Amino acid sequence: MTTTYVAVDVETTGLDPGRDAIIEVAAITFRGADVLDEFASLVNPLVDIPPFISQLTTITDAMVADAPTLHTLRPKLRAKLGDNVLIGHNVDFDLGFLRAAQLAFGNRRIDTLTLASILVPEAGRFSLGALADHLNFPSNGGNHRALNDAEQTVELFLALQERALALSLVQLEEIVEAGRRLGWPETLFFEEALAERALHAFERGELRGRGQLQRLYIPPKVEGSSLTPAEKPAPLDVDALTALISPGGRFDRAFPGFEHRPQQVDMLSTVAGAFNEGRHVLVEAGTGTGKSLGYLLPAAFWATANGRRVVISTNTINLQDQLVDKDIPALQETLRLDVRAAIRKGRSNYICTRLFQQMRRAGPGSADEMALYARILLWLPHSQTGDVGEIALRTPGERLAWSKINGENPTCTSDQCAAENCPLHIARRRAEMAHLVIVNHSLLLADLRSSGLVLPEYADLIIDEAHHLEAAVTDGLSFRADRRSLEAILVEVTRPKAGLVGNTQARIAAVAAAEISQTVDAIADRMRTEAQTATMRTEEFFMTLDFFLRGQERERSQFAAQIRLTPAVRTQPDYHLIEESWTDLSRLYAVIAKGFQKLAQTVADLSHKAGIEGEDELRAALTSNGQLLEEARLNIDALVLKPDAGMIYWAEQFKDTISLHAAPLHVGPLVEQHIFQSKETVVLTSATLRTAGYGRAESTFDYLRDRLHAHDADELAVGSPFDYKNSTLLYLVTDIPEPNQPGYQRMLEAAIVDTATALGGRTLVLFTANNHLSQTATAIESTLTARNITTLAQTQGMSRQQLLEQFRREGSRTVLLGTRSFWEGVDVPGPALTALIIAKLPFDVPSDPIFAARSETYESPFFEYSIPEAVLRFRQGFGRLIRRGSDEGVVLVLDKRLLTKRYGGMFLEALPGCTVLRQRADRIEELIGRWMTRDRSRKL
Repeated sequence: MTTTYVAVDVETTGLDPGRDAIIEVAAITFRGADVLDEFASLVNPLVDIPPFISQLTTITDAMVADAPTLHTLRPKLRAKLGDNVLIGHNVDFDLGFLRAAQLAFGNRRIDTLTLASILVPEAGRFSLGALADHLNFPSNGGNHRALNDAEQTVELFLALQERALALSLVQLEEIVEAGRRLGWPETLFFEEALAERALHAFERGELRGRGQLQRLYIPPKVEGSSLTPAEKPAPLDVDALTALISPGGRFDRAFPGFEHRPQQVDMLSTVAGAFNEGRHVLVEAGTGTGKSLGYLLPAAFWATANGRRVVISTNTINLQDQLVDKDIPALQETLRLDVRAAIRKGRSNYICTRLFQQMRRAGPGSADEMALYARILLWLPHSQTGDVGEIALRTPGERLAWSKINGENPTCTSDQCAAENCPLHIARRRAEMAHLVIVNHSLLLADLRSSGLVLPEYADLIIDEAHHLEAAVTDGLSFRADRRSLEAILVEVTRPKAGLVGNTQARIAAVAAAEISQTVDAIADRMRTEAQTATMRTEEFFMTLDFFLRGQERERSQFAAQIRLTPAVRTQPDYHLIEESWTDLSRLYAVIAKGFQKLAQTVADLSHKAGIEGEDELRAALTSNGQLLEEARLNIDALVLKPDAGMIYWAEQFKDTISLHAAPLHVGPLVEQHIFQSKETVVLTSATLRTAGYGRAESTFDYLRDRLHAHDADELAVGSPFDYKNSTLLYLVTDIPEPNQPGYQRMLEAAIVDTATALGGRTLVLFTANNHLSQTATAIESTLTARNITTLAQTQGMSRQQLLEQFRREGSRTVLLGTRSFWEGVDVPGPALTALIIAKLPFDVPSDPIFAARSETYESPFFEYSIPEAVLRFRQGFGRLIRRGSDEGVVLVLDKRLLTKRYGGMFLEALPGCTVLRQRADRIEELIGRWMTRDRSRKL
């Protein structure tokens, strides 16, 4: 390969080329594996370097004080870059800054980040450091220095070339052909690989494949047969099951170091009893119980012995994958049990092979589509599932591209899935033959709403992470519409040729008799006329909403983003303008929706007489658009004109976008009807199901029973096997003001700094609001920097995964500040997380429409609703610290209400039995130091 490349990398004071400046630049010129030239220099940005950047890069103001400015370096850099091809990892970032300096305008460029996502999809994470680890590059002294990163980029580029040369000629040709049509920058990389491969194609006996579009997905053979449930189920031998996980049992012998946990035995016995007697049970199993095995063992034996199917629902895909990839295989191997398991995800997770074939014929339409297209070309022939979880969707553009080719597309029907033997069909077949079917709460709800059309028939259900069930049901039954989504349907009518309606006219005219074609044209013309008017009326309707909402905001708060549409709001003087505007628009939508239905029926009728091109897809698309518009019309009708007392309605304003929302007020009756009354065995489990409330300090299941109508369910609460008394210090600060009182923020900041100083970082701080987090991060950053401690904040533009990666890094002296998404699902075992700080008790925002509406259903909303919700979240946050039996550390609560308010005891009572210390804030550093250096041989 004879092209000369220059690997470039810049370190900068921030992310915006228009506002921020370069502080270091590197350029490595190479051809093949030969490095021809290296250049690196610090750059004086003529502004201060932010502390976070200094922590990230180790570049300080002192280091750049005598460095050349970019103006001075420009001629040398221009000569280094020449007219060579520039490569970089996320190269557009580097080019943004170089071009702001009037450099690199005429150069072609290749992004190794894009190439890696195509050629190394199994890496999952695509930062330069993560790829270097995945590909086992030798360490070069760390990332976030320009020369180091440029060197790793060269290594990565060469490794990617090797992978490209291992591709077939057919694969390379298809990528190159599609890339050339689009003008995709990375085409050059694949062109060179194709040229190199073509030199040896004849001797390898490879044939050129141009013009051939062979099917890529090879459906795996689905083993097994459908289950036949026993007429009279054989009961489980509970003693025999518990013996498996008892000392000297099968698991003890199979896994050295397997830990006998009485709590796990209690849970297993209770779940087994629920299967035997067809009962419903709530099981709270503390962290470290091993609850997955506690329900998997009885579920596996019950299902295999009785030919029954047990559905296990989780809230997160992470837990789904853990069950399928780790827990169930371990169970199968240990017990030699013929238990078949399958994972079912929502339709959008699976590729529609027919739609992808259409994309292959038409070609990608954007760079994001092209990157995803190339990735799928290389991945799909080896995939057993066609599940997008096996590859990465990195950008919003790639997610949009995936939406055009996944199984949720309205043109993807069950009949076509079966005929194509596509991934979604294979997933369904596997589920039909499985004893254990793993789903998430959203899919479970979709099945319940469709009366069992999504999942195969089952009578036994386990819901893990059950504390999320109410929210999942709420989300699944909620409605949202905005101007853009409505106009997207109207555009399919108004565009005369490119739109769906124009396309339907053309396809029908090509095969139908003149009178039928004329009838269709008349329907289409009527729809087009109404849609043109509806487009203008839609704009007017949202302008009217905007006018009304801005008036409401001024009355309530200048920061208000959500306005709940209560009876009081509907009596405001200008509300009638919204009603009048919507009434006119609703009539137009009704006509258009009916027109879609008529066209769909015409296509269906014609299918018996004439072959319309793509008639199934066409009919499905027409039907889907009609249904979407009619569903939106009916929901907005209720929202604006005829509110249902069982629903919550609100409008949300974010920048220039207004959206309309509806959600159910109560989900308990729905859960009772579709889960508790329709299933024989139901197990709801989580580490946090009990909470205080109703004026009592002790934790009970009462709140959950009330919310989910689980009135007749049995209950079991097993504590954690962890020794919290000797592992966890709960430090309650006694002299800090209550939140929002003078002095609170200053003492909060000091407490974080003192904790981080005592531990050398290793601290996670949980906040309840983004603005509070940002304010605190800004205040503590420079102080911690001076102590060689890095501040990581959720508002810095890094993803949750990137923040956690850096926080977990061995030897990392970091403090991580996070909000809602960090209160649960964060697993940082070991010394990387030694202190957890809870800034405020996690009460819901009172103005949240769903929270506010549900609060009104209680006589004492604060004690009966606010506190129980906050206690559950508080327990989840607390659970971030101790993840393994060997973990230890400190939890600091910096909300004095825990000590001064009578409800504070409800929060404390809900925690496991830690060592509790009530002390002043000025002793935090001293006492944490004492705790971490205590004599651990002396048990408390």
